[in-house]
Amino acid sequence: MRLIITDKNVGHLAAFFVKERMAAAKPTENKNFVLGLPTGSTAIDMYKSLIELYRRKEIYFDNVTTFNLDEYVGLPEDDKESYHTFMYENFFKYIKIDKKKINIPNGNAPDLIKEGEEYEEKIAKAGGLDLFIGGLGENGHVAFNEPYSSLSSITRDKQLDKNTIIANSRFFGNDPTKVPKTAMTMGMQTILNAKEVLLLVTGEKKALALKHLVEGAISHAWPATVLQMHRKLVVIVDEASCNELTLKTYRYFKRLKDEFSHIYA
Repeated sequence: MRLIITDKNVGHLAAFFVKERMAAAKPTENKNFVLGLPTGSTAIDMYKSLIELYRRKEIYFDNVTTFNLDEYVGLPEDDKESYHTFMYENFFKYIKIDKKKINIPNGNAPDLIKEGEEYEEKIAKAGGLDLFIGGLGENGHVAFNEPYSSLSSITRDKQLDKNTIIANSRFFGNDPTKVPKTAMTMGMQTILNAKEVLLLVTGEKKALALKHLVEGAISHAWPATVLQMHRKLVVIVDEASCNELTLKTYRYFKRLKDEFSHIYA
């Protein structure tokens, strides 16, 4: 694990990290770079920076295939709070990318088990995820893998935790009853299978979850902790999210910051 503690915009740094990894991979028409993409406020900052890089012709998405992490079950794709809408309004409509290469789970599929299995097959057919990008929930979830999720899970429908529903109610007029209770989500094994994982963590509310991820034991009570097993995990965080880390841990990762100074643009 590498923890990048920054006083800069986390989403902005993530965009340059993506740019670097894509450039190193040199994707082609026959060998696309495969991205796992998130939603959320920090993701918006990343997408804004990626769009700006695209406008400056510093990054291209012609040879990129994307797989979104999750989608609500039962919410129409054109609903303003669906992740289909989120992705198109915040990213896809601003860049040139083949729509056939955009993949988002279908939360309205007649058979959700089959939808999950087929989503896994699509990822495998694309060559697997080269880079998974995600956030960290206050309760330690990644994508919608809530506490006590199987750490070997794959894409499937998952009932949302009460805390997640309350946290997401801010997008639904602060009314938890309007938040879908189930979502399609990549599983923890799906994420572990990615060649590289990048997590973005901001704010004091995420501090306890970050402490468990960095310093805690692997536990399905905090699903993100299984990512300690990943061979290439990078976590970009702000100072506020580090409030629960021990001083020794904090200082250790601060000293490693220079290893990633090349992504600071």
